[in-house]
Amino acid sequence: MSSIFTKIVKGEIPAYKVAETDEFLAFLDINPNTRGHTLCILKVEVDKWYEADHKQFTDLMTFSKRVALAIEESIACKRIGLSIIGLEVPHVHVHLIPLKHMDNARFTSKVSLSDDEFKETAQAISQAFNNQNV
Repeated sequence: MSSIFTKIVKGEIPAYKVAETDEFLAFLDINPNTRGHTLCILKVEVDKWYEADHKQFTDLMTFSKRVALAIEESIACKRIGLSIIGLEVPHVHVHLIPLKHMDNARFTSKVSLSDDEFKETAQAISQAFNNQNV
């Protein structure tokens, strides 16, 4: 059975996409810790990050770094936190979380955003990602 992230990759479920390549996809977390909380995933379904082959994992980290730089350019924060947990969805995903203080890194405090706020945030991060000199 496909994970919810595979369904997003296939276009079966909508998402606020911020960056995409042939192998990776980044989209806003719909239950974010902070505005700009983004998930970076492999497009192929791999359950645990340590089950990804070396190239998949290192390329995912490179992609995630590019997305983090775009988030940092778009969202006022002190830094971008990174977390790989993987309990909620059995599909490798990296959480990139704009941090102003340590409480933002905890998954116990969430922010509520309107559809327009999600769209505006996704567009700003996407534009910053696409404007990078890679």
